[in-house]
Amino acid sequence: MNYIIYLIAYPILWIVSKLPFPLFYLISDMFYVLLYHIVRYRRRVVYNNIKLTMPNLSEEETKRVVKASYKHLCDIFLEMIKTITIPEQELKKRFVFTNIDTILEVEKQNKSVLLFCAHYANWEWMIILDRSLTNESYAVYKEINNPYFNELFNRIRSRFDTKLIEMKQTIRTIRQNEVDKRHSAYAFISDQSPMVSDANYWQDFMGHEVPVFTGGEALCKKFGMVPMYLKVEYVKRGHYQATFVPLLKEGENVKEVPNYELTNRFLKELEKQLHEAPEYYFWTHKRWKHIGAKPKNIK
Repeated sequence: MNYIIYLIAYPILWIVSKLPFPLFYLISDMFYVLLYHIVRYRRRVVYNNIKLTMPNLSEEETKRVVKASYKHLCDIFLEMIKTITIPEQELKKRFVFTNIDTILEVEKQNKSVLLFCAHYANWEWMIILDRSLTNESYAVYKEINNPYFNELFNRIRSRFDTKLIEMKQTIRTIRQNEVDKRHSAYAFISDQSPMVSDANYWQDFMGHEVPVFTGGEALCKKFGMVPMYLKVEYVKRGHYQATFVPLLKEGENVKEVPNYELTNRFLKELEKQLHEAPEYYFWTHKRWKHIGAKPKNIK
């Protein structure tokens, strides 16, 4: 059945990816009507998340952010499909790195970089990064259940030479690269909500204590990598810019930074963006579902 679904869907996705952008975004608008007004996909989750984390917003403003977030969600989904066939130069015009010299300078120091990333603006198009670097770039991902779509998404995300690491293979891959002195850039989506049983650290995020992933920080310290937040911002429809924000203070040694401090700095940077423009965040995740469930044995 998975294969049949793939055989039906792929030609449609390919055709959509070839459409000119004006028609492409018209389809996105149609998806918005379907998703928000008809299917009403996770509308209560999105509303509750925004109301919970930004109680200062009026009811009218909250509803505006909810609707805008769904419109952006549809754009993101369609833009991922667009990646199937978008030319390299077109993507470079639409996803611009504002301070690429920041990461290139780290390359000159023969160090690897770990990029803390978030589900904000368009995180999928950062796959074009490899074409601006001398060293290799990697993206950590988690497999999806349908193996045919999993392979498709892997092909899409590696179109511009970004290499993919399945989450379980991360430590092994980084360790081997460091042994071989293949210094690289590793992108981690770091704002998901881990299972309570797997969480060893809880932190205030948008006004509420939640479990957070600390794997990125642990890898930075273990392998002496330079931590940065990849701050992706919405410029206009179909256009984004990304800025490398160092998470180390001047003169700091990553291995001497107090535990969880890098994770905290990442979350604070993300919080700034959410307060400035909340409509570009991926609010459909149940990010705050574990409020009040912190085990007593965790400080």
